[in-house]
Amino acid sequence: MTLEAQKAAARSAAFARRKLAHETGHRGAAGHLSQVLAGYRGVPLSGYMPMRTEIDPLPAMSEAAAHGRVGVPVIRAKAQPLVFSQWEPDCALVDGPFGAMVPAVERLITPEVLIVPLVAFSRSGGRLGYGGGFYDRTLQGLRAQRPTLAIGFAYAAQEDAELPLEATDQPLDMIVTEREVIEITR
Repeated sequence: MTLEAQKAAARSAAFARRKLAHETGHRGAAGHLSQVLAGYRGVPLSGYMPMRTEIDPLPAMSEAAAHGRVGVPVIRAKAQPLVFSQWEPDCALVDGPFGAMVPAVERLITPEVLIVPLVAFSRSGGRLGYGGGFYDRTLQGLRAQRPTLAIGFAYAAQEDAELPLEATDQPLDMIVTEREVIEITR
């Protein structure tokens, strides 16, 4: 089986686990994320606008926005790194590419901490995304400029010890779920 076929199979299984976890409902799912972000008050960070069955980081992002700049990703073009537009609770949003909401008024920021959505993760910091490579390109570019912390945010059910990864996949520095904070040591 090719690496792409392995990734497709892993994504399919992970989407099913994520959907089930999302349907179960997790009140306070962002609690651990809020605790982690409290240690980075004032540091520019990026979250994301949750789509479909993604775990919702908005409560933690709202708390962080009271102490510093928070952005959300904006896709400029296929095969390009993301840019980040400043987001505030209750700011006006418009439909962006790929169905993600983005701030109606674009004010670009450069995050040093990224809350990264994902399809599946491993405890060693592996991340399986949607296949577009947006976060891999973005993290590679940001990390070339300065230390950049990548926090994967997911339901615990999205864990997969056998992720098919390739050399261009950027590792996570930490994973936060509704149940725990997983520190990655390298």
